[in-house]
Amino acid sequence: MLRNGLIFLSDSRAAKKLVTGTPLRVMSKRFVPGETVEELAEAMVDANEKGLAVTANYLGESERSERTARAAADTYLKVFDRVVADGIRGNVSLKFTQLGQAISAEFLAENLGRLLERARAHELFIRFDMESSEYTQHTLDAFEKLWDEGWREIGVVLQSYLMRSEGDVARMNQLGARVRLCKGAYSEAASVAFQARADVDMAYVRLMEMLLTDGNYPAIATHDERMIDATVRFAEKESISSERFEFQMLYGVRRDLQAQLLDQGYNVRVYIPFGESWYPYLMRRLAERPANMLFMAGSVIKESPLGRLWPGNGRTRRDP
Repeated sequence: MLRNGLIFLSDSRAAKKLVTGTPLRVMSKRFVPGETVEELAEAMVDANEKGLAVTANYLGESERSERTARAAADTYLKVFDRVVADGIRGNVSLKFTQLGQAISAEFLAENLGRLLERARAHELFIRFDMESSEYTQHTLDAFEKLWDEGWREIGVVLQSYLMRSEGDVARMNQLGARVRLCKGAYSEAASVAFQARADVDMAYVRLMEMLLTDGNYPAIATHDERMIDATVRFAEKESISSERFEFQMLYGVRRDLQAQLLDQGYNVRVYIPFGESWYPYLMRRLAERPANMLFMAGSVIKESPLGRLWPGNGRTRRDP
């Protein structure tokens, strides 16, 4: 019921007006800094000043119009230019579907090609985000096609809750491609994804170990302190330098933990979404897993004076 309600609110003009026209919008800026490249750049520079690397994502759904898909690519070109102009330590994350994968392979190649060429000229990295399991093979096929064409400053995202991911990690390690590992946030069938949290966590640790051992500068994307502890312990046990991987977190989520990891000498990157579609983005992310509502609220509480009362808060990352 809650999930259906959130999906309804994501399409509701009245609800959007309520959120965008009241102080609730201020709270949303905690997780989505703004709609423009200018607002994004300010957030990126601020993160860099705190010691954080960044990756920017222009919000948008799967595009089936050439006009809107080209517009999305144009926005990313502006982001590239701003990253270079401001000397920002960062890259971008985007989806093949946002750039017109559903229109045709030819259109995607032309539209994405503009970004790849600009990124190569400025030595910038592009990460291709993963969507639901319906798109997993399409995404990996498109990624490997680019890899075979000689593009190397590109990476992909893999999700530990998908049963297929161990094979996909092995394949990416074989290629030498950079992987961001996350748990996955979509509602998936039991035939393709682990349903129990313990199974997802065990898969995450297993895949993390594969990536740290044989991967190319993997990104361990999680806010789960148990997964972070497991990563730190494994890296120390195997004498894997902190320079060989990075942690990634969402913009505005567990900023205290981001700072703590930086203080301990780890590389940390924040994922910063921006754009006009911030409202449906927030609503749909909550709808995919309603527990995210509690998670985001908990993130705010943990950084507040009440955080001292939160179970587990206050211990260091190196604690057992």
